[in-house]
Formats: sequence, C-alpha cells, structure tokens
Amino acid sequence: MSITVVLQQMVIIFILIGIGMILYRRKLISEEGSKQISGLIINVTNPALLICSALDDGPKASLQELGIALIAYAAVFAILIAVSFLIPRLLRIPRNLHYAYQMLTVFGNVGFIGIPLASAVLGSESLIYVSIFNLLFNLLVYTFGISLLQRAAAGQTREGTAAPARQGQDDTAFSAEQVQDGAAAPVSQTGSNRLQKLVNAGTISAAVTIIFYLGNFRVPVIISSALSYTGRATTLLSMLVLGVSVAQMAPKDIFSHPKLYVFTLLRQILVPIGCMLLMRQFSDHKMILNTMLLMAAVPAANMPLMLAKQMDMETESISQGIILTTVLSLVTVPLACLFLIVK
Repeated sequence: MSITVVLQQMVIIFILIGIGMILYRRKLISEEGSKQISGLIINVTNPALLICSALDDGPKASLQELGIALIAYAAVFAILIAVSFLIPRLLRIPRNLHYAYQMLTVFGNVGFIGIPLASAVLGSESLIYVSIFNLLFNLLVYTFGISLLQRAAAGQTREGTAAPARQGQDDTAFSAEQVQDGAAAPVSQTGSNRLQKLVNAGTISAAVTIIFYLGNFRVPVIISSALSYTGRATTLLSMLVLGVSVAQMAPKDIFSHPKLYVFTLLRQILVPIGCMLLMRQFSDHKMILNTMLLMAAVPAANMPLMLAKQMDMETESISQGIILTTVLSLVTVPLACLFLIVK
C-alpha cells in the first residue's frame, strides 16, 4: 500500500476537523450539539459501520484467524500497559501525573478515528479485526483504566492536589468523544456496577459484529442499505466533533509542552512499529498485522479524560495530550504506516 494513500486519508480527516472548527466558531455547532452528535456516533453510526462489515459478501476470516487476532491484540494491550509504566519515568513526569500518561498510552482513539481510518485505508474487511480491538479496549478501560484512576485519585486526595477541570476547554473535550460509552454517569466504585458499564454501545456493537460475521447471517437489502448509509456518516460526524474540541483550546495550551512531543514520538511511532516488528515474528497474516499497526498508531482517546473528570481529578495534562496527539497524528500515522505490509 502506498504511503500516499494513508497521507491522503489523514489530510481528509484534518480537513473535516477544520470544518468542525469553522462550524463551531461560526456558531453553527454548539457544545451541546457536539454532545448530541457524539451520542449519535456512539449509539448509531459506529455500530452500523461495524455491523455492515460483517454483512459484506467478500472473503471471510476463519474462526482460527479471529482467534489469532484476539491473542495478538491482547498481547499488544499487554505491551501498551507495560510501556505505560515506563514512559512517565523516562520523561521524568511528576509522580502525581503518571496516571495521565499511562491512560494516554494504553487507550487510543479506536472509535472516532480508528474505525473510519481502517475502513478507508485497509477496506471494510479490516473492520472485523477492529471490532476485536474495540472489544478489548472496552474491557480494559472499565477494569485496568478505572482501577488506575482510582489509585491516582486516592493519591491526589491525600496530597490535596485534586482539582476540578477548568470550565471551558476540558468540558469540551469531555463531551467531544463519549467514545465507548453513551453516558457520562459518575464512575461507580462497586464491582457489580463496573461490570454493568462493560455492557455499552462499544461492546455490544463489537460483539454483534463478531456474531453476525461468524454466523454469516443475511439480512434484507433494505436493512443492509440503511446500515450502509448510516455507517458512512461516521467519518464526517466524528471529525466534526473533534474539530469542536480543537477549536476550544488555545494554541499555547496545545503546543507548549515539549515532553508531550517526545511522548507522541514514542507512543505513536516507535511503539506501533515495535509491536509490528514483534508480532511479525509470530504471524504473517497481512490484515491482522496491518489493522494492529493502525489501531496502535491512532492518537489518544477521550475516554480517559471523561473518567478522570468524573473523579474530580486534574485533567489538564490528559486534555492537552489528547489534542496534541490528534494534531500530530497527521504526521505520525503516515510515518508508522510505512511499516504496513503491502505484499
């Protein structure tokens, strides 16, 4: 695959983000409108796009291939978790902010950017593997992610450093991507409620996609066409919402943090390439590996910001990291994609 194709897709994404910025500044999209669009993406268009991939008539992956993908992607998340403990120490991040960099490391934007990017660059046949990655994301964010934030919140409370997010910029980022969860209810401290939160639009749509794919189900053309039209709206709507987030942050708040640049280099170029080189030692499956590289190379997700805000934690570092990694992904994603398997 030509790197030009990837670069073109990233330029298209940033044009759409720019349109979102313009619409917000011209007051054609409000913050409340951004919230509503986010809910539409999570609960309607993203699930439709994923399910459509299971209804394609093209060649199907075998159960064995899906199992290989599950193991490979679980291994990638294990690597990301291990790296997340290393990066803050390498960058000499203050201990009370380690959690922010850990969350930014582990949880990439596999929903708003990953799904449309994989569909455009690798084709709809990649979305079954994106569904597996998405499912693991959801399982981890409500287990490892919440546990990590709870420990950090307890430490901030003891040190008296916890502070509500600044009104304005962080509220925007909070609403901009209700990524794998359709609601912004307070984070529960109980195990039973945490398990309930695992059942959300992200996990359900991923599970349904896998079931439809394995079952080779057929649906009436009217239904499949309606799902197709709905899913095609995902890219535009997702980028408009991200544009609203960028529009509400001052440039100095985005670009004045040198350590975030180093973090982005490590997380969005070196780590994905390292994962690809490692996994190629165990598998030569082109689509599994290429999808893994793309999902590992996407910028940080907003879900960590949402959860941190719910716990009244310091969120400025997470918010800045999300926006900067998204802006720099115009460069980092094409560079990482130089290692896509093309034969």
